[in-house]
Amino acid sequence: MRARYGIPLKVSAGVAAVGAAGLAYSVGFEARSFRLRRVTVPVLPAGMRPLRVLQVSDIHMVSGQRKKQRWLRSLAGLRPDFVINTGDNLSDPEGVPEVLDALGPLMEFPGAYVFGSNDYYGPKPRNPAKYLLEKVQGRHGLNGNPPVVGAIHNPWEDLRDGFDEAGWLNLTNTRGVLKVAGIELGLTGVDDPHIKRDRYDEVAGGPLSGPDFSFGVVHAPYLRSLDAFTADGYPLILAGHTHGGQVCIPFYGALVTNCDLDTDRVKGLSTHEAGGRTSYLHVSAGCGANRYTPFRFACPPEATLLTLAPKRS
Repeated sequence: MRARYGIPLKVSAGVAAVGAAGLAYSVGFEARSFRLRRVTVPVLPAGMRPLRVLQVSDIHMVSGQRKKQRWLRSLAGLRPDFVINTGDNLSDPEGVPEVLDALGPLMEFPGAYVFGSNDYYGPKPRNPAKYLLEKVQGRHGLNGNPPVVGAIHNPWEDLRDGFDEAGWLNLTNTRGVLKVAGIELGLTGVDDPHIKRDRYDEVAGGPLSGPDFSFGVVHAPYLRSLDAFTADGYPLILAGHTHGGQVCIPFYGALVTNCDLDTDRVKGLSTHEAGGRTSYLHVSAGCGANRYTPFRFACPPEATLLTLAPKRS
């Protein structure tokens, strides 16, 4: 069999077959293999009872994703103390009713949320190979810039109204207090840094003095936001956006984070230092993907049940 560019056609065909099989696996199986991650964070003041917080992120709902909807509804069986939604709920302008339905059982619990760029604007068709190459080159999609003129407007207002009606706190460049079993939690959030909607100056100054414990919430873990929260004295920051790298190399890890965070902290619990202080950072790998790049490899979709525990002595 003839070779092209020095590569036997049988080898080329084999590589193509392996690539096709990998793509089929990442789209048809792994992207629908939902997992629950459990993490303990020793961050509460001494003597406070542990709190169980369920973090959901990057749902990227497309109308008709029934398995994802069933899985999200089932998470209510965990009976968390409260829920944090770190954004990018949508990947389809028609997806709002299905997001609200899927999260309905969870909205019976106290909760709070921030939005991500995909809540505000719908995605456009992309070449998956080009998408990954841009991320490897450090080109983070919108990369901190507002969307171009003509971007699809998602009905985020309806999503906001549904969350607000359920009593979830909107943390869009603001603060709030969440009462859980007699404990007051102070929450500070900023809008999505990925599209320059973050306004940390509006919430700067550190945690409120009244609550028993305070933490920060942001969709995309850009370093400017992490630095600001940490330097201001927040002991914990919750974020999403990265999809855990979305396509990972077994025994190596993620190639990209889709922001300026390093790949070593693309998902899970880590720490962040700024201004002489240290915060815990938890980045959710999320449970979805952009509708035009609907694959995940060595990085299954997930939600996280975090147990906030008293600090170790």
